[in-house]
Amino acid sequence: MKKILIISLEFPPYVGGVATYVHDLADSLDPQKTVVLAPSSKSKESSVWDEDKKYKIIRKKLLYPRFIWPRWIRLLWHVWRVVRKEKIEIIFVQHVLPVGYAGILMKKLFKIPFLLFSHGTDLIAGTSTVWKRKMVTMVSKQAEQIIFNSNSLQSRYLRVLPMFEKKSFVLYPCPEPIFFETPSRSAIDTIRSRYALEGKEVILSVSRLDEGKGFLHMIRYMSKILETAPNLVWFIIGGGFKSDLIIDTIRRYNLQNVVRFIGEIPHADLPPYFYVADLFVLLTHPDDGREEGLGLVFLEASATGLPIIAGRSGGVPEAVLDGRTGLIVDATNEKQVIDATLKLLQEKIYATQLGKAAKDRMLKDFQWSNQIKLLEPWIGKK
Repeated sequence: MKKILIISLEFPPYVGGVATYVHDLADSLDPQKTVVLAPSSKSKESSVWDEDKKYKIIRKKLLYPRFIWPRWIRLLWHVWRVVRKEKIEIIFVQHVLPVGYAGILMKKLFKIPFLLFSHGTDLIAGTSTVWKRKMVTMVSKQAEQIIFNSNSLQSRYLRVLPMFEKKSFVLYPCPEPIFFETPSRSAIDTIRSRYALEGKEVILSVSRLDEGKGFLHMIRYMSKILETAPNLVWFIIGGGFKSDLIIDTIRRYNLQNVVRFIGEIPHADLPPYFYVADLFVLLTHPDDGREEGLGLVFLEASATGLPIIAGRSGGVPEAVLDGRTGLIVDATNEKQVIDATLKLLQEKIYATQLGKAAKDRMLKDFQWSNQIKLLEPWIGKK
């Protein structure tokens, strides 16, 4: 396998689908041949998180402060140093702009090829103006291959830049093994005791608390759901800029005794919460031109065998097969969401069948060992 440098502006302990994807990708490669260049952090969380990783992690301040432009000049310097010191043979660029500029420079200076990975938000930002579209075109032209996390995202990209169809393909993210394994009884009992879940049914939502995730919709619908399912508890796990608004809205609808707002927790601590839940709900929806790339959390919920209700957005129907591994709804359609939620809470056999089918699909089709083989033409075998 060639010596690989993965460059990403999002990386754990930062919580999010892109950060998790990048770690899982690196963790699936030969650790002796893999280097990740990621943002530094003032907190100790980064160094603690890095300690037990088999592959090499280099953390640097990758961008200048906002008042210095272009901010990404600092990134070029760090990439140049790492490439020379680590004898890098191929680069995985995780954000079209601005990381793609580093890919182009290393290709020109050292003839090092790069693969371009797109996750959704970078594509929307990168095609928002004529100038940025030109830059995305330039980076895409220089890349050996353009890789997407869903067919939906690939289609959106090709609608804007159809000339790159022959050099693009999809490499799905995959759930980590910890989601397939039932947690210890003590871990599950601790959560059930801590949050007073005796005699309760549990809905779980895990996501960054940002636009397009549908939390405010679900809060508005919850009162009517409770009329039929009064013993319901709703776990919300995640952090983001809408946290305060969501908490205030929960209070406004008098749902403090129903919602257990957990906040942001380490990714490795998530599985027990999935295994105490009866249903996973995340009402993703299009927002100001942005759509869900795929929704890694839906794959993680599937790996635990939970039935899922997901909002229709971008690549979500690839992660959740409507009527087969979960139910896809219009997040803005109150009746549709309420009916779907009550159906899966009341029809236990059907819900169990959906959850089992979801887990079987993850075991068969969403394993990193198989996905990595798609990269072998460029990196060689592990």
